[in-house]
Amino acid sequence: MLVLATLAVGFTLWAVQDVLLPVLLAMFFALVGNPFIRLLRRLYIPRFIAALLVLVAGLAGTVMLANQLLPPAMEWARDAPREMRQLAPKLRALTKPMQDASKAAENFARVAGGDTSKRPPLVHMAPDDPYRILTATPKRLASILAVVLLTFFFMVYGENLQRNAIALMPGRQQKKFTVGILQSIESEVSRYVLTISVINILVGVVFAGVLYALKVPPTEAMLWGTMAAVLNFAPYVGPLIGVLVMVAVGFITFDDLWESLLPAASYLMLHTLEGQIITPIVLGRRMALSPLVLILALMLFGWLWGIIGLLLAVPLLVCIKLVLARVEGMEGWAKLLE
Repeated sequence: MLVLATLAVGFTLWAVQDVLLPVLLAMFFALVGNPFIRLLRRLYIPRFIAALLVLVAGLAGTVMLANQLLPPAMEWARDAPREMRQLAPKLRALTKPMQDASKAAENFARVAGGDTSKRPPLVHMAPDDPYRILTATPKRLASILAVVLLTFFFMVYGENLQRNAIALMPGRQQKKFTVGILQSIESEVSRYVLTISVINILVGVVFAGVLYALKVPPTEAMLWGTMAAVLNFAPYVGPLIGVLVMVAVGFITFDDLWESLLPAASYLMLHTLEGQIITPIVLGRRMALSPLVLILALMLFGWLWGIIGLLLAVPLLVCIKLVLARVEGMEGWAKLLE
């Protein structure tokens, strides 16, 4: 029964992702904005106006950043095939020992009687259906609009919804206990999400500065810095993707071999400094998560929801840990996640 229930929950999470992911993203953005709303409330600004100001500021910053990053991103997407062809001679020199070993193995197989003349058939990929792309665009725009509206409503009416849900409980002691748990979890998760977001933004800014010092054009440096900030929300997996991308960018941008490795080396050093020193000092051990559990969560949520699942895996795991730590009798499961 436990296995069947687990499979049913997993299938349900995958099947309802079109509805669930906008809600989870909106909750994530609302948790980021709640500390700013509390700050504005101390200045006697109504919650509705405070939430509107935070949302407009976030959207304005996103639009401005997108306007700066879109031209270099489009240029890279357009020039990527040509640049990758120019990258081939550099990689051929690095992979020459492996190519020699492969040729030796092929000759050995031919001498031993193996048939190496057969090649697997080419797989022709069907081009994208323009009608499908046309019909998918309104759906994506509707999802973005849903995330924006839900974020605003969570920031404005989240407290009232929580208060009304608690009012449904029968006993006064249960209400008091639940209020304490929800308030502490909301405060700690908001602080955690905001802190992680600030750290990742600083990582992106510093990395963009390092690339600019390496003579990378400012717009491209900003593009790769933004990529580093976003990928840093997915521990281990995100930085691994970033290092691979920076290896390709280094070989495309620079001619010298060792100079080509500087972007990837700088990214790796910066991530190591942030992950092993800065983040543990800022957040403390209470928010520490087991690397094994974290990798399993990234695999699970990434398989269920793709790139959005990778970005939401850590905040969801932190929420689960905080809930387990405050429910009587579940402290051992919280310890299991550390």
